[in-house]
Amino acid sequence: MRSTRVRLLAAGILPLALLTACGDDSKDAKSSSKSSSASPASPLTVAPDKVAPISDVSVSTPKPNAPAVKVAKAPFQVNKTTTKVLKPGSGKKTTAKDIAYVSYVAVNGTTGKTIETTFGKPSAAFNLGDKKTFPGLTQALKGQQVGSEIVVAVPPAEGFGPQGNPQMKITAKDTMIFYLKVNDATELLSEVKGTQAKTDPGMPEVSVPAGPVKQAKITVAKGSKPPTTLKSQVLIKGTGPKVIAGQQLLSNYTGQVWGGAVFDAAAKQGQPVPFQIGAGQVIAGWDKTLVGQTVGSRVLIVVPPAEGYGKTGKKNQDGSWAIKPTDTMVFVVDILAAI
Repeated sequence: MRSTRVRLLAAGILPLALLTACGDDSKDAKSSSKSSSASPASPLTVAPDKVAPISDVSVSTPKPNAPAVKVAKAPFQVNKTTTKVLKPGSGKKTTAKDIAYVSYVAVNGTTGKTIETTFGKPSAAFNLGDKKTFPGLTQALKGQQVGSEIVVAVPPAEGFGPQGNPQMKITAKDTMIFYLKVNDATELLSEVKGTQAKTDPGMPEVSVPAGPVKQAKITVAKGSKPPTTLKSQVLIKGTGPKVIAGQQLLSNYTGQVWGGAVFDAAAKQGQPVPFQIGAGQVIAGWDKTLVGQTVGSRVLIVVPPAEGYGKTGKKNQDGSWAIKPTDTMVFVVDILAAI
């Protein structure tokens, strides 16, 4: 954190999606191969008689963390997002309100070459309510059960769009093929709910009004001295997945100087705030305490200067102190999502 506001970063959906894709959210329909499909793309990627059947995609998994995806013949092209369920799951069904956590292999249908795989790595996260980022893929994931293994072919119009993705060497004509395993799904929260624990001795008292994006009231005992080391306490334990270093967190937070005033809050912005955690993009006190917490948690953090802005502190544009070098900061952070 290099300013009094948590550094804002665009919430990434998956490592491959470096550019926002364009397309309309489309309804499912059955394909000729009896797999589920989205509505036809416009304009068509390829002449109808050149459309490749989804059965031309094969997946072999000799090693769980190294699946191989192959196409019978390249180029493999489709005009509409087409999905084939290889193995149905037995968990909850995903909805448009969920974030789906998946492992995937991404293949360029034109060349048949694998571009990226996340198997053996932390799950990638898809906000299934986002209609703008890779609409074909997010639509294909809706209604899938946790544990399912699926193959999805996405045409350019429902993927990266006419701009393609030059960094990944994906052109505006390339169909993308994905083999995905749905590992988990959790609802995107608007607020943290649950019975709040009493704060530990020596920690400030906290109350947060019910409702989305509310500013916390932080009460420090009069005349009390702040701790000299980093302190944290989970006030509400969430039931979502654990936060992994490098993820983007969506949060409702309030920051206050110990014994002083609130200097920042998501409520002042009127919406939850995204930031990257565990990657040196925020203050050390946050990186050290929020990684490993679970989504849906409310965390109280007391940050001494050494874990915050250090000896330099932080000044406002007019030269006045925002955070003095001797200031201890207190934060209440509600973790709404980790993506």
